[in-house]
Amino acid sequence: MTLRSRLALGLIGIALVLLVPLAITLRALDQLNDQAQALREGDFQASIILGRLREAALEVKTAETALLFVSDSGSRSNLMRSVGKLQALSDSLAGFDLGSPAQRLRAAVGEVAIAVPDLIDAVRRADNRAADAIADDRTGPALQRAENGIAITERSLLIRTQERVVRIGDLTGQAVSIGAIALAAAILVATMLAIWLLRSIARPVFELERGMAAIADGEFDHKVDIDPNRRDEFGRLSAGYIEMRRRLHELNKMQAEFISVASHELKTPVNVMVGYLQLLQEGVYGELAPKHREILHTVETQGHTLGRLTKHLLDVSRFEAGGSRIEPRPMRLGKFLDDLERAFHVLALQREVTFRVSKVERLADEVAWDADRMNEVVGNLLANAFKFTARGGRVELRAEPHEVDGVKLTVSDTGAGIPADQLPKVFEKFFQADNQESASHEGTGLGLSIAKEIVEAHRGSIRCDSVVGEGTEFRLVLPRTVARRSTSHMATPVEAR
Repeated sequence: MTLRSRLALGLIGIALVLLVPLAITLRALDQLNDQAQALREGDFQASIILGRLREAALEVKTAETALLFVSDSGSRSNLMRSVGKLQALSDSLAGFDLGSPAQRLRAAVGEVAIAVPDLIDAVRRADNRAADAIADDRTGPALQRAENGIAITERSLLIRTQERVVRIGDLTGQAVSIGAIALAAAILVATMLAIWLLRSIARPVFELERGMAAIADGEFDHKVDIDPNRRDEFGRLSAGYIEMRRRLHELNKMQAEFISVASHELKTPVNVMVGYLQLLQEGVYGELAPKHREILHTVETQGHTLGRLTKHLLDVSRFEAGGSRIEPRPMRLGKFLDDLERAFHVLALQREVTFRVSKVERLADEVAWDADRMNEVVGNLLANAFKFTARGGRVELRAEPHEVDGVKLTVSDTGAGIPADQLPKVFEKFFQADNQESASHEGTGLGLSIAKEIVEAHRGSIRCDSVVGEGTEFRLVLPRTVARRSTSHMATPVEAR
């Protein structure tokens, strides 16, 4: 029996048995999901924020006491930071519809935020009497009202949560009853049909899906556990998959060998040509006319371009062969960013483009990366940004912490932008977007592909967002600590201090 016949029989039988009870069950489950989602995204989040509010209020009290005893810049900064945190948390309660208790809580926090600057000013002026008065008459009572508001809001939230839990219990009971009825009516037919369909369809589909995903990732050695001699569609698909895998493997091998051989063969003659061109321009073989010197300079420039292409091709072939190594070492992240800023400062002046490097507070002092490779990646992204940004535009490199132990680097510009339909292809080899007419010079189409390989070798990720006419943004997310590895060797961790 063909796959079409089996699918038709199985689906019609299951549909006839389960159609009506399934619709009723889905309606009950939808109501249950609404209540559960409200509980998870509303009440649970609000409860967490209230707990943090209680901690933040205690931090403000502690910071206020410290300020009254030790009047220094650190105490003042700590108090202002604690108040800011308290106010931010109270403002975040606005989206949870907690009613008047939450409003009174925010009002009390607002009074604290207003009084604290006056308290700090009095302490700075060494006016202890005024400082004590503010602490006793304003900040202290306001904090007490805030704590009372937290307690009242928590009780109100608890009551609402209990009501939701009761409602969820009722809906769960309804869903269970309806499901039991549907199961009793369909147990025999549905079970037999499901087993039949699963055995004949699900496993081969899963195998083919895994195989195609592996092929898409370049794993041409992946095999599927389907007999190519089966007398149905899956047998023919398996035979076609095996032949496709064989041909792709051969083509990929031929391509990699050609790129590697061609790059190696080109590297030496290109270097020799560029070397002789430089000697000619230096007058080693005699004086040159100005026109000849100009022509030789143009030829040398093209020679360097060909040399870069050769180097990029070698990098690509090494990564594809699994032999390209990264050598992470502890490095100062701030110095790395400062060096990039200095390196591109002159280019920014020449292009009349505003260039800025910004570092967010709490950024890691030290990371363990391959400095040369990461300099190549970020340098390539910055070079592309300047390349596509016209005079008067802006290019920015931003570094900030990411989650617990990561770093995010963002390179953004106000250049030509990349069409949305071409964004998924920007990291493919030799791909160049349709915005090349706005570029200051031509590229090889390999830089972003190599950058992606280097970032992924660091166990990181890179993505691109762009709007035509507004600019482009590349975001790199990297762990602080990267293992010393090659694509064909075991990893050895290198810790950043």
